[in-house]
Amino acid sequence: MLRSRGLRLTAQRQLVLQAVLDLGHATPEQVHTAVREVAAGVNITTIYRTLELLERLGLVTHTHLSHGSPTYHAAGEHQHIHLVCRECGAVDEIDPELMRPLADQLATGRGFRVDIGHVALFGVCHNCEDGEPT
Repeated sequence: MLRSRGLRLTAQRQLVLQAVLDLGHATPEQVHTAVREVAAGVNITTIYRTLELLERLGLVTHTHLSHGSPTYHAAGEHQHIHLVCRECGAVDEIDPELMRPLADQLATGRGFRVDIGHVALFGVCHNCEDGEPT
């Protein structure tokens, strides 16, 4: 895809994309840590720029799972809603069809189309609720 758009497929771009794929849901800082295990000279600015490029190309997407950095995951994955535990920070995924009635109601009643890939619901996971944080 990069080559078809006149861009080079650099080792750094490959490493960043592979880190996102391997980590599942990862902040730029987590991607940076993973990439530095293979290529110590890659700086955080390069990670941010590469993630932005990969998102523009449709290879990764992001959502905000906390007040900090965005969290990236592969765009080729099925869309999903993120469940984020406020206690332990665990991230789980659920089928977006669970939100379909609300999304349809918002589209019909308000003319608002929900971007399910960016939906994050915050609460407390069953492990933390039972007093056993993960």
